[in-house]
Amino acid sequence: MILQLVESGYTRVSMVEDRGDLSIRGDIMDLFPPGYLFPVRISFFGDSIESIRTFNQATQRSHGEQADCVIVPVKESVLNRATIELFRQKVGNSAAEPLFASSRGKAFKESILNGFFPSGIEYALSFIYPELETLFDYLPARACCAWIEPTAITEQQKAFQDAVETYYITALDEKRVVSPPDEMFIEPGQIQHHAAHCQNVFYETLATERFHETHIVVPTEANDDIRRELINFDSTQGALAPLADKLETWLNDGRRIVLVGHTQAQAERLRELCADYGLQGRFTGGVTGVDDFVRMPPGTLEFKVGRLSRGFRFMPGHLIIITEDEIFGEKKRHAARVRFKEGIEISSFADLKEGHYIVHRDHGIGRYRGLAALEAGGIRGDYLAVEYLGGDKLYVPVDRISLVQKYEGTEDTIPRLDKLGGVSWKNVKNRVKDAIQRMARDLLELYSARKVYEGYAFAPVDHYYREFAAAFPYEETPDQLAAIEDVMQDMSAPKPMDRLVCGDVGYGKTEVALRASFRAVIEGKQVAVLVPTTVLAQQHYQTFSERFSAYPVKVDILSRFRSRADQKKIVEGLATGNIDIIVGTHRLLQQDVVFKDLGLVVIDEEHRFGVKDKEVLKKLRRTVDVLTLTATPIPRTLQFSLLGIRDFSVINTPPEDRLSIRTVVTRFDEGIIREAILQELRRGGQIFFVHDQVRSISAMALFIQKLVPEVRLAIAHGQMKARELEQAMVKFIRKEIDLLVCTTIIESGLDFPSANTIIINRADKLGLAQMYQLRGRVGRGRVRAYAYLLIPAESAINQDAVKRLEALAEFTELGSGYRLATRDLQLRGAGNILGHAQSGHIAAVGMEMYLQMLEETIHELKGEHVLPRLDPVVSLPIQAYIPQDYIPDINQRLVIYRRLATALTDHEIADLERELADRYGVLPLPVEQLLHIARLKGVLRRYLISAVDYAGNQLVFSFHEKAEGSLEKILSLVSQNPERFRFTPDLKLIAKTRVVGEQEILDEIKNILK
Repeated sequence: MILQLVESGYTRVSMVEDRGDLSIRGDIMDLFPPGYLFPVRISFFGDSIESIRTFNQATQRSHGEQADCVIVPVKESVLNRATIELFRQKVGNSAAEPLFASSRGKAFKESILNGFFPSGIEYALSFIYPELETLFDYLPARACCAWIEPTAITEQQKAFQDAVETYYITALDEKRVVSPPDEMFIEPGQIQHHAAHCQNVFYETLATERFHETHIVVPTEANDDIRRELINFDSTQGALAPLADKLETWLNDGRRIVLVGHTQAQAERLRELCADYGLQGRFTGGVTGVDDFVRMPPGTLEFKVGRLSRGFRFMPGHLIIITEDEIFGEKKRHAARVRFKEGIEISSFADLKEGHYIVHRDHGIGRYRGLAALEAGGIRGDYLAVEYLGGDKLYVPVDRISLVQKYEGTEDTIPRLDKLGGVSWKNVKNRVKDAIQRMARDLLELYSARKVYEGYAFAPVDHYYREFAAAFPYEETPDQLAAIEDVMQDMSAPKPMDRLVCGDVGYGKTEVALRASFRAVIEGKQVAVLVPTTVLAQQHYQTFSERFSAYPVKVDILSRFRSRADQKKIVEGLATGNIDIIVGTHRLLQQDVVFKDLGLVVIDEEHRFGVKDKEVLKKLRRTVDVLTLTATPIPRTLQFSLLGIRDFSVINTPPEDRLSIRTVVTRFDEGIIREAILQELRRGGQIFFVHDQVRSISAMALFIQKLVPEVRLAIAHGQMKARELEQAMVKFIRKEIDLLVCTTIIESGLDFPSANTIIINRADKLGLAQMYQLRGRVGRGRVRAYAYLLIPAESAINQDAVKRLEALAEFTELGSGYRLATRDLQLRGAGNILGHAQSGHIAAVGMEMYLQMLEETIHELKGEHVLPRLDPVVSLPIQAYIPQDYIPDINQRLVIYRRLATALTDHEIADLERELADRYGVLPLPVEQLLHIARLKGVLRRYLISAVDYAGNQLVFSFHEKAEGSLEKILSLVSQNPERFRFTPDLKLIAKTRVVGEQEILDEIKNILK
């Protein structure tokens, strides 16, 4: 069975995260078949299937029983003995020989004969199958087949056929292996012949006289005029006034009117908006059928939930159906998609490899040298081996793994090793602690000052705001709605708002700013949108202008692109109040810019502004509402640390209609580059070509221009004059050029929805986080994006580069490439928020240690009582570890050890116990004992016991110096039974005991501590 799955394209991995993954652990098989939303876990008992369950790839937990599972191949092609033998026969045919004579053809042939999938096999399927089936071959007899606009279908197929023919000729010229088109696709005139066994229903929009003989004609009218009138309407009566007038007229004429929203929230919003115009109707649930409309009394208005893309007017039946898309424009909707739930940690231990730097809380920075199985006093256990300066080694028991963290600095940071037993680590921690105290004190002072200053409390939102929100061309994501609600509450409060909204490009931060801006403008306040570059200013200006085009709101832009005369006029407009919203660079912060009534400042990517600019912004925060946006992710632990000091809203939910980026690692090849560019041009998109060598970038641009003469291209790099660079970027944004040959300068804050192909030359020279960020510049629209990672055609590349490229090519939202890149970006994000000076301190001790110190410092400065962070030492003669045959993958074992060591409650431990049984099967005895010790540690922490030791016939409990609260109970225990218990001056409780068995020892400790 495993062989069959591998032949079908499944890849064996340690943990299933993406479609096509396969993992075997004892009697448990995890796999992720295409077509399934969640992966599948199959439990065997011998050769019999015991259970089939789906599971969440983020948590790896099962969540649903299944009666069966349909396992289909991952690829269109299956390479097994039969298909390889058929291929061998076909390539031996004299007609096919020329195809396989070239170097490309030979490489293609060798790959298949050796059982590997070559690049481009999907274009040569007729070589490995005796015959290819069509979709119609899979349809049962008399299946109903609906043909929407059959004439248009035929035209589209002819256009597709032409493209296939062109590709076939080009591929042959470039010596690529490809099947003839007639062996791969149905010819345009034959499609209906193949569907002859179906019940075919044809839908045509345009009816002619002959249609009355063969077609049923339904006299309906479209609702196209509604959206057109709303777009062209400009009035203070309300943006939906034209629609309200129409609805009122139709209702008076006795029409039945149904307004359909895609969700209940949207349907209710439509009802509220109509009520604002005096039009009353009721919400009646979902659309179940035509009878819903027939039963409606004449002259009534109803609101329903449904997935209708367009409505219609059936005047003979007095029925009018209007969808939300026809009122507000088409919404970009979201498909179901798995993502990390709130609180799921991306564990750094999942990617820990030998040689990586780690941080021990007490001993400092060393190198991880693997997981060692050692015996001490006849007791077997697992230990983390850590090497320090001079080769000294420290073995950390896995039950104390909470003291150890993977060192996390940015990719270009190489830390210094500490000496075991030296003072360097202590000095570094003290220096970082002092810096944290100064920064945290400043933050607390600023937060306290904001409480004192009086701000402007905005009035509650009204129907104008609801109309503006309803016109948003996307469905809001849950995180986005939460961020909007946070901002609305801040604006209603009498103190100045100072909120940071964090989320990747395209996740919807700008819409949060737009709604805040609308609320400010509607009350006569002015809005300043401050951005670090003129290019970003241009992009925001376009966005704000489009969204406010239906309202009497004046939006303008102030940057170096404007002439001096224009700048003077704009400054005057701000002073007189003629300009409502101004988008600009740091030019807005200059002394000559004075606002008549500034109510809101939106700052995008504040960390990219200079020190002087930040001082001006600091003063602004005391008087007006400030909303800051950033595209750099920040660690959740940092959010929690700054809770009550800085207001955060984090948008983690991506726009889920986005398709994943198809990533290809390939040698530098003219044919592939040309085809990638032409493919994007054919669908009206744009291309980035990243060449990170300024010296040769002009030569590369010339090469591309000769390769693809029809492409309009420009060059962008950091050594160009600022104005030239900005002009090139703005031209790209305006779609005046198709391809941008650039260095890694592409700005992280910019959004290029029509750029859907990126070609990165010498990708082997770039870091993983850098490649991840670059690749993220494409795929913002609703079409499939492609990333081509080019490596040299001839020269070898080092093994580290190969691993980075593989990680990116196998990228999934939950995969290791994502984890590594995201954690690197989070480090940068933390530095951005806390200030550039703190970045060096983060690098000195690692992110996790820094955040622990920050949390402790903030508690101290707030005067809050915090218990010491204890990790009790448990020295008992008990075999407690995870056997290798239970969890074979070292990193997964490390993650489980880490989670057990940091679990603070019995509930967390019980939950982990259930997870282990679910993922790996019945728990062996050493794992059960490991869980018992984890529970015991929870009890020891409550009493502030730092260690428990079993020696001979006695148990020794060592108490922490701050354990005053526990000592009263302990002293009472000693006084009641002095023969058995003794308490020493160095805070040790010694208890005599005669137990010897592992479980007996644990039970004895529990009884003593009851």
